[in-house]
Amino acid sequence: MRARIIERFKFEAAHAVLIDGKPEELHGHTFRLEVTVEGPIKEGYVIDFIQLRNLVNRVLEKLDHKNLNLLFENPTTENIALWIGEEVSRSLPEGVFLKRLVLWEGEENGVELEF
Repeated sequence: MRARIIERFKFEAAHAVLIDGKPEELHGHTFRLEVTVEGPIKEGYVIDFIQLRNLVNRVLEKLDHKNLNLLFENPTTENIALWIGEEVSRSLPEGVFLKRLVLWEGEENGVELEF
């Protein structure tokens, strides 16, 4: 049997996305993140919630209260989500896999990735 667990996070960051090669004005967002991982239930759980939270928080520390243009060539929500997904996937224990990631830029705009 495989199961999925979900954790939610938020962080604050600024960016200026390139649109048709031109940067928009630098502005900030409260980004909300939902991470879903999947794996077999061993000893009663897939991965301890605290372990998953700590793992994702280590990734988000690199983004929180930062100018994302200093970290990404074009800090679109899609590019940020892809990067978070790669970083989280590398850190998961054996047998636990990133299944889904949703990153919201503010309240109304978001991207969903399935792995």
